[in-house]
Amino acid sequence: MRIAIDGRYIQDHFPGIGRYTYNLVRALSALGESAEWLVITNPRLPNTRYDLAALAARPGVRPVPCDVGTFSLQEQAALPRMVARLGAYLLHSPYYVKPYRLPVPSVLTYYDVIGLVYPNTLPSARARVMFRALSWLALASADRVILLSRSAQRDVMRYFRVAEAKTTVIYPAADPQFRPQPADAVERVRQKYRLYGPYVLYVGINKPHKNVETLVEAWARAKAQGALVLAGREDPRYPQARQCVAALGLERRVRLLGDVPEADLPALYSGAALFAFPSRYEGFGLPVLEAMACGAPVVSSDAASLPEVVGDAGPLIPPTDVEAWAETLARLLGDAETLAVMRGRSLARAAAFSWERAARDTMDVYREVAS
Repeated sequence: MRIAIDGRYIQDHFPGIGRYTYNLVRALSALGESAEWLVITNPRLPNTRYDLAALAARPGVRPVPCDVGTFSLQEQAALPRMVARLGAYLLHSPYYVKPYRLPVPSVLTYYDVIGLVYPNTLPSARARVMFRALSWLALASADRVILLSRSAQRDVMRYFRVAEAKTTVIYPAADPQFRPQPADAVERVRQKYRLYGPYVLYVGINKPHKNVETLVEAWARAKAQGALVLAGREDPRYPQARQCVAALGLERRVRLLGDVPEADLPALYSGAALFAFPSRYEGFGLPVLEAMACGAPVVSSDAASLPEVVGDAGPLIPPTDVEAWAETLARLLGDAETLAVMRGRSLARAAAFSWERAARDTMDVYREVAS
């Protein structure tokens, strides 16, 4: 069986989707199936995160160069021709911008409806219309839709009237690099970012639905020792978190690291006294899983898919309840024994998510669609 997978999203512009696609291909190739994985790539797209050469060396993986960018109208003609020429049984698109008329069946991985729930995350009215239209086209044209959580499944069924029988929930897992790091690696990252005491960590972009300002306000009220560390790419359109830090006079107690290199993230997670994730909406919530896989105690909002990810590993708090966040941060940071127990729970919870299981379930979808 030849399976074409659109790997053009394994690049810097799509850190989460790229990680999902990269790890899925790696796990599929490890199954030992008599299959050929035709990974469509564009080597000209910027990629500092993922080792495509290592991926190409995996059993059954065959890279297929394609000089067509993402968000390009060309893909509507070029990819169907390529898939037909390759003799693929189906095409798996890991993003909703995909070819909508194909000579073979297609599988779509769809992540969330955040553009509808929080339309201000999109830059313009035109972008909001395009998101709805392209999502509808992708969901309608796909023979099967993979969702990463029950919450995302319910949202797709609600907003786009997709039949439940057309959907399959397959949980992803953390990248294998996310595991507890040795003390010297943690110390190196501490020195690099001048983190000399205990710190509460958040990793993610600063878009409004991520709700970072609630975490900043809670940190001001908690009056705990150490620092609140905010890591992740900053979108200049959303300065609310920085403004909140300045308004509350927290410049000495809050560190804004910006985008952190991939290689530093496991040690940054591992060294955290606590990982805090106050997001109002997630299709899955990969940073929480990565933190747990590194053994960090976690506290998360109780919104959308996050209870599915966290389970009983840590407290779940309403995303906008500043007082509850402040009380929880202060209480946990003053209780080393509870934090130690939570580290064990994080590791156990992260181990419940498996790329091998995700690959087997995805392979089952391929067989059903191809037949």
